[in-house]
Amino acid sequence: MRIVAGRWRGRGLAAPPGEATRPTSDRARQAIFDRLAHAPWAAGVLDGAAVLDAFAGTGAMGLEALSRGAARAWFMETDAVARRALAANIAACHAESATILAADATRPPQGEPCRLVFLDPPYGKSLIPAALAALRAAGWIAPGALLVCETARNELLDMGEPLATALHGAARVTFLRETDAPSL
Repeated sequence: MRIVAGRWRGRGLAAPPGEATRPTSDRARQAIFDRLAHAPWAAGVLDGAAVLDAFAGTGAMGLEALSRGAARAWFMETDAVARRALAANIAACHAESATILAADATRPPQGEPCRLVFLDPPYGKSLIPAALAALRAAGWIAPGALLVCETARNELLDMGEPLATALHGAARVTFLRETDAPSL
């Protein structure tokens, strides 16, 4: 696993041993960030953005965003082993604008509004609606934020009309605009 593009292109990323963390593949990450770079509904979303990588795992999504022009990233992760890999990845990238929070995205601390939010929770647990409600209440989601939600391929989100969806292996990625998401 590596950073796909940007200033840290090719930088290897550590993943914790075992099956508790399921990192987004390089190929899927490339496709997601191609959408963020070229879709009209995502124009300029990375430029100087504050980013939240909820359910961060290795931090690949947030680090990819920083590599491609985001200004600041917060990483929420509950698993201590994943946080150690995440900390090593942040150090390897010299990402001074990255902050790790030992926090559950369904019960987050108060935060700063982010205009790009990645949600990639464990599959099959329907955690995205609960996490979004909690993150909104804690101030993490800026008005009009772009939400990138990864679920299992057969797991559908009923959260308004998506901007786009894509299938990548076992994953379904749904792009939503915060104004499109209903109050939960």
